[in-house]
Amino acid sequence: MTDLGIIIVNWNTRDYLRRCLTSVFASEGEFSYRVVVVDNGSGDGSAEMVAEAFPQVELISGHGNVGYPKGNNLGLRALGYADEPGCTSPDAPRYALLLNPDTELPPRALADMIAYMDAHPEVGVAGPKLVLPDGSLDLACRRSIPTVEVSFWHVTKMGKLFPKSRRFARYNLTFLDENEEAEVGSVVGAFMMLRREAIDQTGLLDESFFMYGEDLDWCKRIGEAGWKVMYYPGVEVLHVKRAASRQSKRAKLEFVRAFLIFYRKHYRRETALLPHLAVMLGIALWGGPKLWPEVFRGGSAGALEDQGRLSSV
Repeated sequence: MTDLGIIIVNWNTRDYLRRCLTSVFASEGEFSYRVVVVDNGSGDGSAEMVAEAFPQVELISGHGNVGYPKGNNLGLRALGYADEPGCTSPDAPRYALLLNPDTELPPRALADMIAYMDAHPEVGVAGPKLVLPDGSLDLACRRSIPTVEVSFWHVTKMGKLFPKSRRFARYNLTFLDENEEAEVGSVVGAFMMLRREAIDQTGLLDESFFMYGEDLDWCKRIGEAGWKVMYYPGVEVLHVKRAASRQSKRAKLEFVRAFLIFYRKHYRRETALLPHLAVMLGIALWGGPKLWPEVFRGGSAGALEDQGRLSSV
């Protein structure tokens, strides 16, 4: 059985992807792995570069830009993981790694993360310390689950004003020492290592999301299934961050839309009417007019449910 299956979803980041793959194939340690690159309709020659420079990569392309979770699911299925719980192929790798193309790995990163997972069988998901090019911590690499309250403090910037507050700074957990291992709500999809059994128990990424929120959702589901989600700073990885999304005019809208999807999926039913209305208004103001059809006029099944709920009050 292969130890590790690596899925890299790429969109117009050819040069970053080349550096990422070079670092992956320079990895040291005794473990077996497969690498799947899913190219989401790049127009910069990314797929051609992979085919020519890295023939050992399993390349999936030609399907257009289907988004981050759907792209990762294409790679996960190619490795033998299944959409439905309990249906994973016996040939699927022991661990899966979601890896962004704008990351660069030190030689021992993969071996050390596998060793960490092997030593902690209760851990379903783990992520390393991600650092930005300026050496600072990528705050997204360790987060709590964004409940309504946690999201409110994050959106109103209270976490930035009081980064050491255990109440206001829960979204990015900035009150924790960045060099100490910690159980968290979520790690980020830029480098997310998952245990085969955790995937088999919960299924794949939710394709309702497009490019944000799917990692939080997956970690929440895996955590609710009884697995630990861990931040492990014993491994440090460079993350350029937003190499692809900064090119996309759709990115900001999808970031806010992810909050809407996550809220409807996990918290709407337990939220009282007035807080619910406040959440929807806040999302509408934050997302702007392009998101209003989905918030107010039934742009999704969730919106229709909201309308039905309000009409019955």
